[in-house]
Amino acid sequence: MRLDKFLVDCGVGSRTEVKKILKNKQVTVNGQVETSPKCQIDEKADQVAVFGQLLNHETFVYYLLNKPKGVISATEDDRHRTVLDLLDDTARHKEVFPVGRLDIDTHGLLLLTNNGQLAHAMLSPKKHVDKCYRARIEGIMNQSDVERFAAGIELKDFTCQPAELTILSVDEGQQTSLVDIRIREGKFHQVKRMVAACGKEVVDLQRLSMGPLLLDPDLALGDYRRLTEEELTKLEEFGVGL
Repeated sequence: MRLDKFLVDCGVGSRTEVKKILKNKQVTVNGQVETSPKCQIDEKADQVAVFGQLLNHETFVYYLLNKPKGVISATEDDRHRTVLDLLDDTARHKEVFPVGRLDIDTHGLLLLTNNGQLAHAMLSPKKHVDKCYRARIEGIMNQSDVERFAAGIELKDFTCQPAELTILSVDEGQQTSLVDIRIREGKFHQVKRMVAACGKEVVDLQRLSMGPLLLDPDLALGDYRRLTEEELTKLEEFGVGL
């Protein structure tokens, strides 16, 4: 691996920033100063240090983001802020992307990674990855709706797989409901369309979980963090190298 790529992967900086650091003789390889970005190293065996601090190379990284409303689940867009705009330079240098998508007006859990194999596994229809949402509904959800969700709601272009609707509370005066909805697929606007098929409307939607990952209650809207070792272990169930 080229030394400049190794340094970028480790979050030292962009390729331009890395070249400056190399030029200033602030990088050592196995104790020897190295200034060439083209220098070939063994990322598993060689000891690379910047400013005297040893670096550990990471092929893949994983971030848990609490996505706010008004931000789109994309890597670039001409009109809206994207989830990558919420990251610092170190995270962006890792070339991460969102696993799946949340609508612009939906908030909550979103996984960001540069591991394409994991993303494909988590989004594969064959894996039936559960996604749980908390929805505030305009209208009163009832037992009949619970049964419709469980049977699989038929929409205009497809029939949904059986889903779980849990009614948390109902406000008769305001004519609103608070519910949890668990689905095993992720069609476009699916949760909103399922609720609409029952004659009600979603006015707020938050994703609470995706597969084994749960939204961190300590993570403020727009904030993100690396996955914990426990969370990474849970992701290994998808059978890909982390």
